[in-house]
Amino acid sequence: MKILVTGAKGFVGKNLTSTLYNIVAGKDKSRDIAPDLEIFEYDIDTDPALLPRWCEECEFVFHLAGVNRPKEQKEFMEGNFGFTDTLLGCLRQARNTCPILISSSIQAALDNPYGKSKLAGEELLRKYGEETGAKVLIYRLPNLFGKWCRPNYNSVTATFCHNIANGLPIQVNDPMVKLRLVYVDDLVEELLAALMGREHMDGQFCYVPVEHEVSLGRLAELIQGFRASREERGTPKVGDPFEAKLYATYLSYLPKDAFSYPLKMNVDERGSFTEIIRTPERGQFSVNISKPGITKGNHWHHSKNEKFLVVSGKGVIRFRHALGGEVIEYFVSGEKLEVVDIPTGYTHNIENLGDTDMVTFMWASECFDPHKPDTYFLEV
Repeated sequence: MKILVTGAKGFVGKNLTSTLYNIVAGKDKSRDIAPDLEIFEYDIDTDPALLPRWCEECEFVFHLAGVNRPKEQKEFMEGNFGFTDTLLGCLRQARNTCPILISSSIQAALDNPYGKSKLAGEELLRKYGEETGAKVLIYRLPNLFGKWCRPNYNSVTATFCHNIANGLPIQVNDPMVKLRLVYVDDLVEELLAALMGREHMDGQFCYVPVEHEVSLGRLAELIQGFRASREERGTPKVGDPFEAKLYATYLSYLPKDAFSYPLKMNVDERGSFTEIIRTPERGQFSVNISKPGITKGNHWHHSKNEKFLVVSGKGVIRFRHALGGEVIEYFVSGEKLEVVDIPTGYTHNIENLGDTDMVTFMWASECFDPHKPDTYFLEV
């Protein structure tokens, strides 16, 4: 199948074409789309002579090109109506009635220059479909967010992510204003569904079935929290679909020299202990390094439970019931990864039996609280 994508270098275009090329390369087999795709990428710097030829050959058109932040208002109509007219003229000339999908905007329902230009493009396309019998799909999209969106342009999410990730100020004029947001990967999924004839329709318009609503103040609060989470060793609520998508977006705006961040290592002659992640919902994740011959632990908990995983070196984890009884031993090694549960009510320790440092990943059901440690020292 030959596919024409206008606005191929724009935010949506880059995300769509990268997915299409992954399908072509056989790197994305999760969809029932044949890999024999040929993609024609048209953008503002493309040789205009290519458009008529591609309009002869294409079997589906993703019309994503448009103008939303011009220098002069007249450019709205030139870009959103004028180029649509040019595109449809090329298709008419080629007698090509393949399906054509246009990315419009919810602002097409508003009385402003941008909205009027989008509405004009919609009406032009709808008339073209009636006259030629071509299938036309019109998506009135709300605010979009995701990787590769230009900040300080027309996306508040991109601007907030970029500025906060780079330590720059943001401006929140009305924190209570509500935003309708669609994540770019969800949009791409819908575009691919439309390519296969499975678009979602609501009356005369198509829509993306996954949409999120958030206040401007909450959006800023979440993104500011992502920046703070590095110092607090927190993580976003990835079980929340919107927060997970927003966090993925935020990370894509990190400066290239700021992908890593330091952790506080608690070091002594026995080795070190370093917290990696602290969450109120999922507990604490840490890494423990023990020097050869060193034993750590010898304590028990009432409610806190843990999981130990030795990933390098070898050692033994010993248990004994806090009220007395036999000692239980589990020999562990980085050569055979296995998780050892640390039950409540059992005093326990871990000893390095090797001649190199032993590295243990440790998860605790509660983050350590010095005011309520739930840790009672008792020799195994």
